[in-house]
Amino acid sequence: MPTPNARLSSRSMAFVLAGGRGSRLKELTDNRAKPAVYFGGKTRIVDFALSNALNSGIRKMAIATQYKAHSLIRHCQRGWSFFRAERNEFLDILPASQRVSESKWYLGTADAVTQNIDIVDSYGIEYVLILAGDHIYKMDYEVMLQQHVDTDADVTIGCLTVPRAEASAFGVMDIDANDRITHFLEKPADPPGTPDDPDVTLASMGIYVFKWSFLRDLLMRDAENKESSHDFGADIIPGIVQNGKAMAHRFEESCVRHAPDAPAYWRDVGTIDAFWKANIDLTGLTPELDLWHKDWPIWTYSESVPPAKFVHNEADRRGLAVSSLVAGGCIISGTEIRDSLLFTQVHTNSYATLDQAVVLPYVNIGRNARLKKVVIDRGVQIPEGLRVGYDAQEDAESGFRVSAGGVTLITQSMLDARAARS
Repeated sequence: MPTPNARLSSRSMAFVLAGGRGSRLKELTDNRAKPAVYFGGKTRIVDFALSNALNSGIRKMAIATQYKAHSLIRHCQRGWSFFRAERNEFLDILPASQRVSESKWYLGTADAVTQNIDIVDSYGIEYVLILAGDHIYKMDYEVMLQQHVDTDADVTIGCLTVPRAEASAFGVMDIDANDRITHFLEKPADPPGTPDDPDVTLASMGIYVFKWSFLRDLLMRDAENKESSHDFGADIIPGIVQNGKAMAHRFEESCVRHAPDAPAYWRDVGTIDAFWKANIDLTGLTPELDLWHKDWPIWTYSESVPPAKFVHNEADRRGLAVSSLVAGGCIISGTEIRDSLLFTQVHTNSYATLDQAVVLPYVNIGRNARLKKVVIDRGVQIPEGLRVGYDAQEDAESGFRVSAGGVTLITQSMLDARAARS
């Protein structure tokens, strides 16, 4: 066991739940789990939870995977392999592998931890931090751990402060004046306000702190309950709220900001519109999410690639990018790019234009292509002269997916099907 006077983070582990598909991202998760989806030019969504843990001082982590996990596992092996067991550091990848029963995969979020109790036991930790692996934010978990200990809580739940009118989409907390949770409500029609502000509600971030001995016993009893769905949000948390001590931790208290007056940034990029907007927001002059903040870096796997290159300087054939992020390995050949984000190794060709485009790695943009308000999946080969993003009905009839917010998603299978119909 860690020494009693050790920093709380050194007595803790992070257990990241990263098994979900994220079906609202449509074809972007056909071949990868939501935590493995690319974000911000070079990172993946899961890197934010892992980086928060690492920057908070936590050196023992586990990632539970399930849905189409190869891309996620490969990323973690390549980008997060710097932990050293001889320094008592670990990053274990825990695929659903029928360890308990040959017919039993992970049945719920709590069951994902239950099936790996022996592995968590081997860490010799005192506290466990349960994290969702599919949100974008910066947070110092040590602050939340300290509150958990100071309040002698059975569980501490990370909470966002959201307008009451928008809170019906969340699992929300009804709290007393001391931030003790009195009721946990799943997507209520009339969310409760808070004692200090009736116009806002505390919504669950899917982040929980437990003392491991307490959670271990709870999980063992839950596993024997045939009526349980073995889920934290549906079973474990409501049970503690009713029979124990559940405390709310406000994200504003532990959010890592790049400036004192910066907002508490948290995003669920679980829809095409939200994914596109969060990426495009990074191209602004002063984005709310600061990826340049050296004191709290987002760690990831970085390919060894040359710098981005811009070529041609003619009146109608100029390689340029304005208010855009362009990752390493990109070649911008005679293309005009505005308000866009290009990931690693994107190649564009002459006379093409990109406007408000999110382009994932290894995409090739053909000559004379005109693309506006699009998300382009990894490895897509955009044919010459393709025009997308200017007529939503035409895009939909061509087989592309057009979101409710007018963002057009382009994948290689869509292009192949379109070519086959021509």
